Amino acid sequence: MQKRSLTIAGHRTSIALEPEFWDALDAIAAARGIPLTGLIEEIDESRKTANLSSAIRVTVLEWYRSPS
Repeated sequence: MQKRSLTIAGHRTSIALEPEFWDALDAIAAARGIPLTGLIEEIDESRKTANLSSAIRVTVLEWYRSPS
């Protein structure tokens, strides 16, 4: 697990994810042309689960499952 501290929606938070998920998030943000924090803010605002780390993992899974 790799833990990172970020500021999202005006508050500091720490997120622990496997390095592969951080790599995937970086790739998704780059492909969309937005900063990593912007992507995580979008996930945070639209999540349907209480756990942000889980919502991030589901978002990464959905990204790679969607047709290119």
